[in-house]
Amino acid sequence: MEKNKAIEEPAEEKKNSKWKSLVKKFGIGGIIFFTVKGIITSTLIYFLGKNFWSIITNYFSTIFD
Repeated sequence: MEKNKAIEEPAEEKKNSKWKSLVKKFGIGGIIFFTVKGIITSTLIYFLGKNFWSIITNYFSTIFD
């Protein structure tokens, strides 16, 4: 049984170390920043994707007028 525990502990340690390494690398503020940035980017892609061609045609029509 002791061997099984020894094998399971490093697996848990790896999961924790990934988060710890991200926090060390970016900090809590960096993780929050990248999360908010991802939400804003995906929202913009969603709404711009719906009206993409109408925005492009309006932009070029104003340039050539």
